[in-house]
Amino acid sequence: MSEPLVVIGNGMAAARFVEELAKQALGRYAVAVIGDEPRLAYNRVLLSALLAQEVGFSDIELKPARWWRDRGVTLRYGMRATAVDPVARNVTLWNGRKLPFSKLVFATGSQAIKLRIPGMDLPGVFTFRDIDDVNTIAKAARGPVVVIGGGLLGLEAAYGLAKARAQVTVLHLMDRLMERQLDAAAARMLRQAVEAKGIAVRLEAESVRIIGKGRVEAVELREGSIIPADAGVVAVGIRANTELARAAGLKVDRGIAVDDHLETSVAGIHAIGECAEHR
Repeated sequence: MSEPLVVIGNGMAAARFVEELAKQALGRYAVAVIGDEPRLAYNRVLLSALLAQEVGFSDIELKPARWWRDRGVTLRYGMRATAVDPVARNVTLWNGRKLPFSKLVFATGSQAIKLRIPGMDLPGVFTFRDIDDVNTIAKAARGPVVVIGGGLLGLEAAYGLAKARAQVTVLHLMDRLMERQLDAAAARMLRQAVEAKGIAVRLEAESVRIIGKGRVEAVELREGSIIPADAGVVAVGIRANTELARAAGLKVDRGIAVDDHLETSVAGIHAIGECAEHR
């Protein structure tokens, strides 16, 4: 009889894991994949291209439904996991149903960090992390859009918006774009390339408040400038999704702590991808 194996997360890491597992141990496990998003796994790297309407969802879908079925995988997408019991060895879903497991894999990825400033909860303020974000941003971006964050994610969002013909301003706290990856000379070249696409860039720009009555209208900077905006996209970084693992009593630091075999502090429970922290 096949061992029950549950994967929490239906993203790129989960899809790759199932692909490798099927190559090496097809039939050994009865695999169930649980995902928050109500859709098949897709390539998150191409979200900016999706926003720019350069590709459609079918182009970024990682595997068709038939691929999962052929490998004996039960997909439960749109079914959030709410608890993990490492003693009883089961996962509780949002509807109260419990899935038993012999082995469990966390592939919960990461989530966008939100700024702790007034106005973050106003309608028209978005993060840029999944397809729902892309759809809502595309509908809202009819006028000027402010993107807070000049790292990779923020620039991807700005590029997608500019391709969709929005008027985009990027606000970045540091003195150069992508400061973690680029030196000053390379960052200057990047800024020139970004501005050549019609995207305005403001550096050393600290956002202190999002202004609006019932909806975002502008972003206020520390030095007093007011940048008009019909929509705001916050892309200041990501953090690992660890809440479920922490509540289950697993060791968690910045991510879910794993050893050289990607096993967590509890035997038979593993973590992979952006949610995991190794050494």
